[in-house]
Amino acid sequence: MERTSACIVPSSISASDGKPKLISVVSGCYNEEGNVRECYEQVKKIFQEIGRYRYEHIFIDNASQDRTVAILREIAAQDKNVKVIVNARNFGHIRSPYHAMLQAKGDAVISLVSDLQDPPELIKEFLKKWEEGFLIVVAVKQDSEESIIFFTIRRLYYELVTRLAEIELNKNATGFGLYDRRFVDILAEMEDPYPYFRGLVSEIGFPAAKIPYHQPVRKRGITSNNFYRLYDMAMLGITNHSKVPLRLATMLGFAVSLMSLCIALGYFVFKLLYWDKFSLGLAPLEIGLFFFGSVQLFFIGILGEYIGAIHTQVQKRPYVVELERINFEP
Repeated sequence: MERTSACIVPSSISASDGKPKLISVVSGCYNEEGNVRECYEQVKKIFQEIGRYRYEHIFIDNASQDRTVAILREIAAQDKNVKVIVNARNFGHIRSPYHAMLQAKGDAVISLVSDLQDPPELIKEFLKKWEEGFLIVVAVKQDSEESIIFFTIRRLYYELVTRLAEIELNKNATGFGLYDRRFVDILAEMEDPYPYFRGLVSEIGFPAAKIPYHQPVRKRGITSNNFYRLYDMAMLGITNHSKVPLRLATMLGFAVSLMSLCIALGYFVFKLLYWDKFSLGLAPLEIGLFFFGSVQLFFIGILGEYIGAIHTQVQKRPYVVELERINFEP
């Protein structure tokens, strides 16, 4: 286990009123009928074994099309520690769990996906580090049983974002971890309408403990993460935390202009020296046209991503619209 810096003040396991501290576990779900009950049971078992904390387990459902909500209703009816938020529609995998985290009342909040690819047993390690005084404890994925292609692409992406970002990001940290109340309160004050959570962890800058883990394969169901969602997350990380692509466009534009000028002068000199033998032809013109056109389209796309991010920021729409709440206090 790795520590990135010295911890702050050891955390007491009792609140100011003498009661055990409350830990909030937040799990987003969409079409997870095969996993939510086991996720609930594993978390419950862990807190029973620990014994020194109160806990609440908040499930936020993104308008599932299967029996996920029905199963959550059954669980919540039997266990008041379980709280459920049902969204009016699918608000995406970024805004929905973030909204649930802001609804948590715990002294610390643990982010845990409901598909069991985040091992719940690490909760014990998170709490141990929190008790030592770390305000943030993040799980870092060392290896995974997912497709080697996707795992490699993710690693390369984290390397790219880390190099581009203006802050030091936690490589291979998916958001699975524990976050102190102070950190969550700062998130609420920021009011970021479309947050890149992993980046905000580094942006706020609290000392963090890192716990390596092996990511198991999904047991049941099919992941809802498709190419578009992964691309959206990737571009969100870049546009929220780096201006390098915009500056690269400026520098590359200047370099290409200089190169074009040199080539044009070269053609001009060759034509003057070998007027009858040197033929310009259409091939260089066509190649140059396609090259410059592709470069322009690429950077127009980059610029569009930044404009889209600004558009999202100024809209100030809510993270989600709730259809129903279960077991929350009035």
